[in-house]
Amino acid sequence: MFFIKLVAALIVMLGLAIYIVNNSIKAKVSPIEEVTSAPYEGLKFHNTAPRNPMSFSDTAALWVRFFTEKKVDTTPDINIPLRPVSRADLEALSSDTLHMVKLGHSSILLKVYGEYWLIDPVFSDRASPFQFVGPKRFHQPPISLEDLPPIDKVLISHNHYDHLDKASIKILLAKTQQFLVPKGVDGDLINWGVEANKIVTFDWWQELQTRQGLVAFTPTQHFSGRGMGDGNATLWGSWVIKTPQESVFFSGDSGYFSGFKEIGDKYGPFDLTMVETGAYDKDWADIHMKPEESIQAHMDLQGKVMMPIHNGTFDLAFHTWHDPFDRVVTEAERREVTLSTPEFGRIFSIIDLPPLTPWWQQAP
Repeated sequence: MFFIKLVAALIVMLGLAIYIVNNSIKAKVSPIEEVTSAPYEGLKFHNTAPRNPMSFSDTAALWVRFFTEKKVDTTPDINIPLRPVSRADLEALSSDTLHMVKLGHSSILLKVYGEYWLIDPVFSDRASPFQFVGPKRFHQPPISLEDLPPIDKVLISHNHYDHLDKASIKILLAKTQQFLVPKGVDGDLINWGVEANKIVTFDWWQELQTRQGLVAFTPTQHFSGRGMGDGNATLWGSWVIKTPQESVFFSGDSGYFSGFKEIGDKYGPFDLTMVETGAYDKDWADIHMKPEESIQAHMDLQGKVMMPIHNGTFDLAFHTWHDPFDRVVTEAERREVTLSTPEFGRIFSIIDLPPLTPWWQQAP
């Protein structure tokens, strides 16, 4: 049986490789010519702390593990609680504070003093280059792209498929004024039809002053890539948003590293940190945090309340779908950290954050 699964895994890997090559998903990324704050050498970006390199055999073993290891409870046996959101609901919100909606995985909708912002919008059914294979959504978004009001800003943390969704961007480009993206990601957006004058690219520690306050792009410990030969050709990172009254942090994807303390020292304290808590594994421990490390990152950031993100929507690892929630709650109680776990679609403001609500534990 194991041999059959192994052969099947190899066939699938070969088929996907052929499909990618035949469908021209090979990246076309221009070299970054200017000096950058993020380490950049050999036409690739690098983390401040070197990653543990994966050999070809390591990579092959991981693929074999992915296709042959038995997964247990990685998809929900409950109906994920979802609160539908309408455009009228959003327009009824006041314009004198910062409102938020967790849409799914790491996708966040904000109403920032009257302006609508989206972070890492992924509305497709799968976090994949294909819509016939790859991680499939556990639930639909609480609002459709078509029903969203005009968007002032879309913020992208990095170009992985569960954070940068081509189909979503192609719909959003006609209703969005500005795209804030890491260096190099502008190439993808321009290829998809976004006008270059709508795009602002960011290096680590680069800031933008807006009418609502400060936006800054800050480091993470991760990587990038969407196809054949574009590994680390574009930058990755996190976002700081500081309005006159609120301060929030969005982690994007990251392994635990000293950069969280640097960000906290420079921009903290934060009223709310949205910290990656999900898709971790022993085979990629340096680029995704365990829940216990997510809590430590929140503390390094000088956060007051933490909202776990990067969970509850896609199966991207080997752990159970609810393990991120279970473990982060246990660690938060141990470290006396305040968590906010809103259901998808729940509208809230920074001055009235939802309490810890164990919605993932409801009976099927």
